Amino acid sequence: MDQNRVVEGRMVNPSGLAELIEDADVMEATEIEDADRECPECGGDVLEVGYMPSVSEFVTGYKCQDCGWSETDRE
Repeated sequence: MDQNRVVEGRMVNPSGLAELIEDADVMEATEIEDADRECPECGGDVLEVGYMPSVSEFVTGYKCQDCGWSETDRE
């Protein structure tokens, strides 16, 4: 099931959300989920998506639905 969400006023699919966070193409992405947190910049809702930026790496990314804030779980 393809799960699209509105982020910063446009519809994105899981790969599109991951590419917004990574600022690059990604290989594969999991379903978009609601992260149980608020954006530290604007207080908006934060989405979570898991993705593979490369063959050997899996990253969980977080992106605000309302502003440009994002982060990943990379150390």
